[in-house]
Parts: sequence; C-alpha cells; structure tokens
Amino acid sequence: MNPTLAAGADRIDLLQTFVRIVESGSLSAAAQQLGTTQPTVSRRLQALERLMGARLLQRSTHVMKLTPDGERCFAHARALLDDWHAMEADLRGVRDVPRGTLRVLAPHAFGQEQLIAPLADYLRRYPAVDVQWLLHDRRPDFIAEGIDCAIQVGPVEDPAVVAILLAEVPRIVVAAPAVAQARAGRGPDDVRGLEALPWLALNPYYRREVALHHQASGEALRFSIAPRLATDSLYAMRSAALAGLGACIASAWAVQEDLRRGRLLHLAPDWQAVPLPVSLVYPPARHYPARLRSFLELMRAAMPGLTGLRPPAGGTR
Repeated sequence: MNPTLAAGADRIDLLQTFVRIVESGSLSAAAQQLGTTQPTVSRRLQALERLMGARLLQRSTHVMKLTPDGERCFAHARALLDDWHAMEADLRGVRDVPRGTLRVLAPHAFGQEQLIAPLADYLRRYPAVDVQWLLHDRRPDFIAEGIDCAIQVGPVEDPAVVAILLAEVPRIVVAAPAVAQARAGRGPDDVRGLEALPWLALNPYYRREVALHHQASGEALRFSIAPRLATDSLYAMRSAALAGLGACIASAWAVQEDLRRGRLLHLAPDWQAVPLPVSLVYPPARHYPARLRSFLELMRAAMPGLTGLRPPAGGTR
C-alpha cells in the first residue's frame, strides 16, 4: 500500500476515535462503541496528540475535559469527518450499500411486539447490517450512548433532534367484564359513570385526570381519578386490568387480542383519548449512513400499516 495513503487513512481513524471519545465521555465507552479495547483507544489518542503536537484532553480519575487545543481540534475533526462521509456517499452513489451496526432505542413494550416484524424485514433486506435493539422507556442521549435513532411514542419535545412522524397509536378505555358490570346498569357504550370506576394509570401519559374526546363531535370530557395502581409499564397496567383492578386507557394494539377474546371490554367506544404520535428521532448531521437512511425509509412505509396503529391525521412528514 502507498505509505502516503496509509498515513492518511490512519489520520482519519485517529480523528474518528478522538471524536468518539469526546462524544461518549470516556475512553472505555468509546472503545465499546468502536468495538475495540480501551488500551487501543488510549494509544490512538496519544498518537493523535503526538501528531498535533498538543495535549487534547485533560484526564483525572473522575473527570475528562477538552483542553483549549482539544476544543479546536474537536471542532475541526467533526467538520472534516462530516465532509469525508458526505464525499464517500456522493462518490459511491448507488454503491452506498447499507452496512455496519445500527443502534436503535425503542419503547419496551412496543419494541417487543409491534416493531419486530418491520425490524425482521429490514434485516432480511440488508444482510450486511446488524442491529443493536435497545428497549427502554426513556429519551436517549444519542451522542453519549452512540445511538443512531430512536422510535419514540409520545410528543417529541427536544428541538435539537430531527423527528419524522410515522403513525399514531389510538388509545381507548378498557376494563375487565366484572369492572364494567359495576357501572350501575349502564351499557358499555355509555360514557356516563366512567368516573365512578376504579382506575389504573400509566404514568408517562396520564396520572390524575382522564381526558376523552368524542370521535364524531369532538366534544371533550374530563374527570379526575385517584388511581388504585399507577405504573410506568404498559404490560403491568394491562395485567392489572385483566385482574379486574380497574379501568384504564390503553394503546389499542396492546389489548386487541384481549378484546377479541372478551377478557377486556371496550367502554364508551365513541370516546377516545388523544392518540400518541410515533416518531423516528435522530440527531442532526450533514451526512447520514445508508443503514440509517434505509431504516427510516422502511419504517416510514411499514409503521402506519401495523395492527393497532393508523396514519397520523396530517399524514407522515
């Protein structure tokens, strides 16, 4: 190999390692994300510092921070690597085949069931890609965790990320037959008397108040609740509803089989809670790898058609 080319490639590797160290916050985290060892990452950092003739990081037992030279180097390295990746993508054109590891964060319940089918389709289509499928009901720290994208259910409140609206999750009122029958003779279609039922709450979306809207008229109904059980787990709330502990507002996809089998009843079916948006979220960048672009394209096409979901009111964007 031409020594000049080898040296250039080595410098790109050194800069990529340095950027990953800074973004992940530690040498060990960078090593894990790069699939190498901490001593290797440390040697690359030392090599870059020798090449630049400057100390780039100040490290102690508990703290790592950039030096002034390191801050300038980091800014230049990010810009240079963005341009390098953009050039690679432009020159490869149709040969920019999805490959490498895609790290995706998905909600725990949603990621175990509804999303497995499109994920399997993605892996079959792109055999050169492997996926780390991380299930957590929280918002990601994309840089520190090395996450490429996240499937987020609920409003996206971070203005610093790119959010592509994919679908909506209808939310309905359900209860076990024994709970529903305790409504003083009211039928399951009657919205009156819901507030008198024992209630369960799903903490991320409602805690002390139920808000429903009539699907035809748009009329709003609100009432306070004192939940017998409040949880952050959709599965735990569903299990509690099946056990007859109370009524709840559940994602339609999660209870469809229970409704079909009569284990739960759909109460006041003309009334629903505000649907939850489902978005694909990722950090802004000048260049996105083919594995992320192809994942977005597949999810945009597949998500609205999943059982228990529907296209968003304004269409995907």
